[in-house]
Amino acid sequence: MSDKVESLNFIEQIIEENLGTVPTIHTRFPPEPNGYLHIGHVKAICINFETAKKFGGKTNLRFDDTNPTTEDTEFVDNIKKDIKWLGFDWEDREYFASDYFGKLYEYAVTLIKKGLAYVDDSTPDEIATQKGTPTKPGVANEYRSRSVEENLDLFARMKKGEYPDGARVLRAKIDMESPNMLMRDPVLYRIKHETHHRTGDEWCIYPLYDFAHGQSDSIEGITYSLCSLEFIHHRPLYNWFIENLEIFPSRQIEFARMNVAFMITSKRKLKKLVEEGLVTGWDDPRMPTISGMRRKGYPAAALRVFCDKVGVAKRENLIEIDLLESCVRDELNKTTARVHAVLDPVKLTITNYPKGESEMLHAISNPEDDSMGGRDIPFSGELYIEREDFMEDPPKKFFRLGPGKTVRLKNAYIIHCEDFVKDEDGKVIEIKCTYFDNTKSGEDNSGIKAKGTLHWVSAAHAVEAEVRMYDRLFTDETPASHEDKDFLEFFNKESLTVIPKAYVEPSLVNTAPLTQLQFMRKGYFCVDQESSEDKLIFNQTVGLKSSYKPPVKK
Repeated sequence: MSDKVESLNFIEQIIEENLGTVPTIHTRFPPEPNGYLHIGHVKAICINFETAKKFGGKTNLRFDDTNPTTEDTEFVDNIKKDIKWLGFDWEDREYFASDYFGKLYEYAVTLIKKGLAYVDDSTPDEIATQKGTPTKPGVANEYRSRSVEENLDLFARMKKGEYPDGARVLRAKIDMESPNMLMRDPVLYRIKHETHHRTGDEWCIYPLYDFAHGQSDSIEGITYSLCSLEFIHHRPLYNWFIENLEIFPSRQIEFARMNVAFMITSKRKLKKLVEEGLVTGWDDPRMPTISGMRRKGYPAAALRVFCDKVGVAKRENLIEIDLLESCVRDELNKTTARVHAVLDPVKLTITNYPKGESEMLHAISNPEDDSMGGRDIPFSGELYIEREDFMEDPPKKFFRLGPGKTVRLKNAYIIHCEDFVKDEDGKVIEIKCTYFDNTKSGEDNSGIKAKGTLHWVSAAHAVEAEVRMYDRLFTDETPASHEDKDFLEFFNKESLTVIPKAYVEPSLVNTAPLTQLQFMRKGYFCVDQESSEDKLIFNQTVGLKSSYKPPVKK
């Protein structure tokens, strides 16, 4: 038994200990449809769905759509797409907090009738002042003593739309001196004459998160409301509503948020990046959104593995981004085809190869997976190689190409560098080599040795492509943690570099968008969603090895 307990995280231990009294495990994932899901949501999704699955339970998808000002069906659709892509299925259990507006209104009336809620005419600033501070008790106002009858009348008139926005709110009557600021008569309803994305103009009063969330859990029979640690101070209020409304006793349990270095998870800040044009949209490959990571080429399996490795903790900590990239790299190493692509080309001419001729050479797609088979790629006497793979005066341990040096061309022949040509500015524009025709890969019995192996593309057959190289979106590990600086001060202006004219092997012309590939010796890349047969576009996903070096502090 002890071994089993040790294998469980703290949430699973709580669930197992209560299986006798709570045998049915029912969780939910409750996103607000006011933006795109991000890396922090990935953890919440995994915890809710995986925990329910582990105990034979089920998970609901419920949209917390209680603020018509910021919500949109675009966000609803994209959230569903993201969750499906991650590999989770809520089956037919798709709900909205707006489904319960009528019931939530009834709950509010119940609290009024019990003398536990009242209509307040104070302004937001007055309410904030009346609530006091963490070290100073709040002060009750004149509206707190309104009669049940008056409150019922005013609340009904709020619902009918008789008052303008901000004129009145409904507050719970709890404890203005509570050490927990959230218990100092929190606002339950506010007036918003806004068209809702689902209910239209049926309502002009909307419940706030704390009132809608827990009661929605209860209506759905959610046994465990699993949420991030920021909601720990909301739990007493969550329980207060359950107790005083005498409804299904859902239980809230908090876990540490997903904080990843060089990333932010504030939707407000992410929205600012979009609105100020610093990124191309919510799905920009630099964004920590699920859509952005998918477009960048992150596999869903890698994100699930990452969450599993991070684990479920009770305390906040900062996760190294290198761990995330390592999970991505490990998954792509197993699943991607290796292809030839030259990002910074220089011409290489094989002077003794039959002029104007070419041949097809076989290349294995992935040595890690024989089932992926292989393909034929064209080879000729004129090639492109990476400029960094040639040095006109190489040091002793430079095992790539230079005058008098011998290397193998991947999947092809061994070549020997004879000479090179420069332009008038001193830039190398052509490398001249000879090849050994008895050294073809897979057939070589020549005994000729070559320490280095280079990738290449045939100049006559190469296809032009745009390649987008990405760096960290921010130059600081925690850009949003500085009280005296705006997070945008740490925006990395070098986070995107576009290579307008790279060359790739012709087999990539019809590759579908979002296909993940390994450019041999360069890293992992993904076909961008804007790519087409007429214009190939590739996004860098991650390098073959971690090469990031933090900036030197001055």
